[in-house]
Amino acid sequence: MCGIAGIYNLNHETVAKQHVQRMADVLAHRGPDSDGVFVDGQIGLAHRRLAILDTSSLGAQPMASKNDEWVIVFNGCIYNFRELREELQQQGYSFISRTDTEVIAEGLSAYGADFFQRLNGMFAIAAWNKKQQCLYMSRDRFGIKPLYYWFNGKTLVFGSEIKAIITHPDYKIGVDYAALNQYFSFQNVFSYNTLFDGVTMLPPANTVVIKADSAYVKHHSWWDYDFTKADNSMSFEDAIQFTKSAFETSVHRQMVADVPVGSYLSGGMDSGSVTAVAASHTERLTTFTAGFDMSEVTGVEANYDERRDAELMANYFKTEHYEQVINAGDLSWSLPRVIYHLEDLRVGMCYPNYYISRLASKFVKVCLQGTGGDELFGGYPWRYYSVYQSLDQKAFFDNYYSFWQRLVPDGDKQKLFTANTYNKIDIAEPRTVFERVFTFNDKLQYDTPEHHIENSLYFEIKTFLPGLLLVGDKLSMANGLEERFPFMDNDLVDMAMKIPVKHKLGNLEMMKRVNENDTLNEKKRAYKEYDDGKNVLRKAMMSFLPEKIINRKKQGFSAPDESWYRGENAQYIKDLLLGKKTVSADFINPAYIEFIIKEHTEKKINHRLLLWSFLSFEWWCRIYLNNEKVY
Repeated sequence: MCGIAGIYNLNHETVAKQHVQRMADVLAHRGPDSDGVFVDGQIGLAHRRLAILDTSSLGAQPMASKNDEWVIVFNGCIYNFRELREELQQQGYSFISRTDTEVIAEGLSAYGADFFQRLNGMFAIAAWNKKQQCLYMSRDRFGIKPLYYWFNGKTLVFGSEIKAIITHPDYKIGVDYAALNQYFSFQNVFSYNTLFDGVTMLPPANTVVIKADSAYVKHHSWWDYDFTKADNSMSFEDAIQFTKSAFETSVHRQMVADVPVGSYLSGGMDSGSVTAVAASHTERLTTFTAGFDMSEVTGVEANYDERRDAELMANYFKTEHYEQVINAGDLSWSLPRVIYHLEDLRVGMCYPNYYISRLASKFVKVCLQGTGGDELFGGYPWRYYSVYQSLDQKAFFDNYYSFWQRLVPDGDKQKLFTANTYNKIDIAEPRTVFERVFTFNDKLQYDTPEHHIENSLYFEIKTFLPGLLLVGDKLSMANGLEERFPFMDNDLVDMAMKIPVKHKLGNLEMMKRVNENDTLNEKKRAYKEYDDGKNVLRKAMMSFLPEKIINRKKQGFSAPDESWYRGENAQYIKDLLLGKKTVSADFINPAYIEFIIKEHTEKKINHRLLLWSFLSFEWWCRIYLNNEKVY
């Protein structure tokens, strides 16, 4: 796990070494163990190392292949590197380290850029080919490791984080209004834009090649999710056994390290399953839980603290267990740090992720976590059931787009944005980007309830999951910690996509009989009664987990911010968003913010998601537009 960055001057100007070194320095939190810089004329590569495999200097980067044709910088972990190394050794390639980095360098010598597609793991790689005088960049299948770039026609600048790119003297910070519009629609960005004007995220499972005569960066996609080829002849019992076997293999595979490995442990099934298998492969696993001060919390949020269930599982699996208690006052201290590291605003309230990764980093360098199980095995049934009876593609798009406008619907955008900002956005663009996620894939169909659920799974794993993975990467690396995601394993994902919807959602046939003409409340009651997500995964995990955990209702990892925003943090919110120093007022209408705060305070509507986004964007403006220092 590391941080990478670089500069490629297509006009053949020599790269200034101090510019590349500055990029490495700003990524020091991602790799506190060492750094390295390679400059050769028009190319410069930078690396910060968090030493996980072969912690000796033999694993230092940038790393050159033995034939000196390739020089690479790499961020991530390749879980099948041992098998690939053995294959390369049989072909005559030799190795001096025990790193996956060296396997990538020699694999490129043997197979060229197609070798990226053979990697099972999480990675962002930049590889300079001296012979061809061109730069290759590639990301893993699922987009676990981030990679951003900026290209002005003569210079390409890239990095694991945007803060490395904006150190380049030619880049001038501005706001991407299309990304801003998407963010306040979805609390996410469904395109590969970012809030930084001109800075693009390289899509997952993409490789690009940039040559001296390149006029633009052309993405080459080499893999995609496909839920349309489910094996409907697969029995439920076979699905259980396939899931169990693939999951155990993945967890074991992802524990490879020459440093201590731990696991997050909430009270839920996914992290509990990871912990169960991991604990069986090590003498004493270290686990971590974050809980919340519930002294002033009411309503459904009173159940948000999962420490008790986590403690029971820690005792059950005999782990060395540590806890962090987060209270309302922890928001104001952590928020600017969270936004500084996150940069690319995505999904919901994530400051608890920052705290728990900070805790884990005091004991281990690698931590396993359970993200991905919901998206692969159908963990959000209330979302699928809201659209599964759609009649055709248009009805599906209408229903699902309405659902995914998590923050501000298009009809309220004129109230949300200032006049200047509103005039710079395309009000129809979020809907266009939303539909493009589906229409990009010509395999999707829209004729049956099963098709609509498959499409929902595809959409969420292409949009919502990447946001969760991005948060996981940025906030763990803020603390020099590598997070791994056993559910996101090539073989496990391939297997999960073959499992029919009927095995993932056990009450689908009952839901088909729900009358579409029922009142909204009647349908909501049905959705609650048939809360049957991850049916096959629950059965597969029964041999690992206590029954209480298997049957536990889904609980996201979230602080009780609805209550805290009305209580202890209410004044902080007003001061930050409606004060004399508020920067985001250039983009967001203060009157609209005041209206939202009033509705939330008076308990008319729970606006915790929108208020979090207002707070996040305000700090983004302060840090990146006004250059306010966080550290």
